[in-house]
Amino acid sequence: MNILSNIGKLISYLANPTRFLRFSRFATPISGWSALVLISVGLIISLFISPPAVEHGQAVRIMYVHVPAAWCAMAAYTGIAIASLVSFVWRHNLADLVAKSLALPGAAFTFLALVTGSLWGRPAWGTWWQWDGRMTSVLVLLFIYIGYMAIWNIVSDRRQAARLAAILAMVGWLNIPIIKFSVNWWNTLHQPATISEPGAPGLPLELLTPLLLMFLGYTALLAWFALRGTEAELATLKRQRKAQSAPAKITIEDVPS
Repeated sequence: MNILSNIGKLISYLANPTRFLRFSRFATPISGWSALVLISVGLIISLFISPPAVEHGQAVRIMYVHVPAAWCAMAAYTGIAIASLVSFVWRHNLADLVAKSLALPGAAFTFLALVTGSLWGRPAWGTWWQWDGRMTSVLVLLFIYIGYMAIWNIVSDRRQAARLAAILAMVGWLNIPIIKFSVNWWNTLHQPATISEPGAPGLPLELLTPLLLMFLGYTALLAWFALRGTEAELATLKRQRKAQSAPAKITIEDVPS
């Protein structure tokens, strides 16, 4: 309970745009440089140092990009859903901006997960695509992301766009547990969780180390996108409000007599 209480206090503290920008100026470079270092080291180890897997051979190297991308796709959407809930219930503008800033990187990670999954599936399963539960639900997630971003771009009234986008985000979150548990609910080509479930077989340390580095690097990259995106959205909103509040200029022309 203390952890949840502290998280709630942090969210309440950052709900103020001024305090958020102060925090972002500190956290953005940290997350950016962390992402650069972790992903660089992770790629070097995964591509040149870690051995091929017994079952998948050299194709296992795609895992180091695919699995963290899928994780960030779901994490970004969960962040959107939580921020949308805060926006929908408490009508908080900053929550809208955080949710909106997560949409594009979340969609990009989802697309990357689909592409790398297809590349990995070809040597592993003998097919580029299969309409199994996991692959189909991730494709649905990409469509939800596209629909969410479309609402923000099509609906001209910002408040109405925020409400509609929040509703879609909250309803669409039901797809996240479907993605997670699809391998347990249906007969799919994907194997069950290897490292996150109790009693799972696990990975050898030489494969687990670069995977964890890529997980941390991708998470830091997602945080960087969220912070930078929210900063940009705040700047845009500030310019719009400044333009709306600017006094109208009245020009009086001399009328010839």
